Amino acid sequence: MAGLETLYAWARAAISRPQDALICGVHWQLVGYGYRCLGAGDEPGPDERKSELLPTGWEANKEVYTLRYKSTDDAHELLLKAIMVEDSMILNVMDRSSQKVADVTLAVADYINPEHLDDFHKVYKNTEELRTRIASGIIAPLGAPTEKAKKEPEPEKKDPDLPQDYDPLRIPPRVPAGMRAPLGPSRPFAVGGEDLDPFGGRSGGMIVDPLRSGFPQPGIDPSSGIPGRLPRGAVPPGARFDPFGPLGAGRSGPDPDHLPPPGYDDMFM
Repeated sequence: MAGLETLYAWARAAISRPQDALICGVHWQLVGYGYRCLGAGDEPGPDERKSELLPTGWEANKEVYTLRYKSTDDAHELLLKAIMVEDSMILNVMDRSSQKVADVTLAVADYINPEHLDDFHKVYKNTEELRTRIASGIIAPLGAPTEKAKKEPEPEKKDPDLPQDYDPLRIPPRVPAGMRAPLGPSRPFAVGGEDLDPFGGRSGGMIVDPLRSGFPQPGIDPSSGIPGRLPRGAVPPGARFDPFGPLGAGRSGPDPDHLPPPGYDDMFM
């Protein structure tokens, strides 16, 4: 029972009989189940506080030990009376909050070696059995304190539009020279990316390249020339090219660049 050794060393001066050692063990079992001792006797005293230690005068009456406990969640207040009957100890416990009563009878010799009261490592025996008896005879009938739920850190809220593995500090993979990832409707915010990293092979510079915008365009290869405008080879392969005229013969309507502005011949404009 972790912590019992420290308690036993603290109370060793007051332990003179085997039942004293057994009371220490029972007390520590109650502490392990979430109860703290308020004091000795039937009535509360001044300035009482919940403590894991035994109160002053706990061993004064060797025939009837009277201790009061309160749960850590303040839901239960127990009155424990340990009555010695020959070689046995009868634990009578009442929950003052619910008026429920539980009792357990323990044979002192089953859990205490009376000849080793000075040696903590030898004084106790069958500690697991003692734990089971306290749990089934007292804790289960009266109810164990409820542990306060620990607040777990809330997960960081992420933008639902970003992929699950998105990392703003991750360096994007480089695109081989001569290849550029298209912008297109799926990457509208990549505009200007190439200006920030001109050697990274990213797409989306400020210079508009209709032939590499990612949107559907007429099938024109500028390196093959444009009939009536550019001879073959005038535009190097892979170069940016801004056509100076309508692309394709199927374009409907006049080019807005060829229309004069409204009021072109109005001298007062």
